[in-house]
Amino acid sequence: MKLLHIGIDDTDSPEGMCTTYLASIIINELKENGINIEGNPHLIRLNPFARYKTRGNGAVSFKIAISNKTDINKIKEIVLKNVKEHAMFEHENTNPGVVFYDGEITDKMIDYAFKTIYSLITIKQAEKFANEIGAEIHKFKKGRGIIGSIAAIACPLLDYTYELISYRVKDNYGKKRKINKDSVKLMDKETFPETFENIDGDYIAIEPRTPCPVLYGIRGESVNALEIAKGIVEADETIDSYSIFKTNQHTDMHLRKIDKIANMEKYGCYIVEGIVDDDPHVIEGGHLFFTLKDESGEIEAAAYEPTKDFRKIIKELKKGDHLRLYGGIGCGGTFNIEKIKIISLIANTTYQNPTCNCGKRMTSAGKNKGFKCKKCGFKLPDGEKIAIIEDRNLKEDKFYETPVSARRHLSKPLIRMNINR
Repeated sequence: MKLLHIGIDDTDSPEGMCTTYLASIIINELKENGINIEGNPHLIRLNPFARYKTRGNGAVSFKIAISNKTDINKIKEIVLKNVKEHAMFEHENTNPGVVFYDGEITDKMIDYAFKTIYSLITIKQAEKFANEIGAEIHKFKKGRGIIGSIAAIACPLLDYTYELISYRVKDNYGKKRKINKDSVKLMDKETFPETFENIDGDYIAIEPRTPCPVLYGIRGESVNALEIAKGIVEADETIDSYSIFKTNQHTDMHLRKIDKIANMEKYGCYIVEGIVDDDPHVIEGGHLFFTLKDESGEIEAAAYEPTKDFRKIIKELKKGDHLRLYGGIGCGGTFNIEKIKIISLIANTTYQNPTCNCGKRMTSAGKNKGFKCKKCGFKLPDGEKIAIIEDRNLKEDKFYETPVSARRHLSKPLIRMNINR
């Protein structure tokens, strides 16, 4: 069976719109014209450190089975018309791209998709690649969206999750969302861990904080779990429509294991091991920093203020601790931590003066003269300080992760790694 793959990206902006909503509009109009897509549409999150991303850096794709009776021109007309009507063209960083492709997904295309997640690709490189594979591209303004559109078509989903996204009626855009918080907490209680990242204490994580068309997004392991969850969540406003996307969210697809710190590059996402080279320190704003090193070099690592209590974990680190860090390097060259695994901890050793037989703590008798007791006069001329090893609050061979409210779309939570928090 031949398939027509359609990729769409870069249609939203911080002020509104959502590429998933645009895809939902298109899919619904196609259905009204008797054209159904195969399976669930895909939502593919690209490099979270990309310089020109709008919000979550997510591209969308879907596919349609082609027969002799399929009106391909009608399909393309519906897709392009809706992009022209709904994309946020007025925003300078919104540069939509649409890709149509009716060939096989090749290893070369899969490699391209991973590059868009691991690193940065230019519009020129994407356009050249599209020509090589015979894809039809449509660029609006600068057309940066073709980069993600090709990736969304080609990205394999070996590990995947689903997201159910419900959309608001247009009159409510920009207004306070009316989601019943108690119903969200009940939904989480009834469906966790088949759904996850729903709440973070009193923080309702399914609710966006932007003026986009999304009312809420529930993430889970299956379509069935999401449908059950939707039936529990209550909203005091009209839901216009909803869609369920198959996605690479919460899979750690963006992370590459790397052997040497010196081989890491800006805007890359990595899993890297090293030794803490200095005790963590706080700067103005509540951001916490330390240096991680190995035999090849060193890098500054950070737990920023939005990670909240995760910073307390980082603050417990000491020079000499052996860690594995998960995260990526932003434009400033600092490694942004998503989660850590403690490989080994140095002993937390303090030194005390010896205790006299009378029970009193002894004091120094002078340089190289040992210790003396002020209470009874006893002297210990050859005495040495006593090493006291205190318990660490951290545990070896244990993971620690940022809170839900600060977690990146791609970061795999410990619950999905079958690891207890």
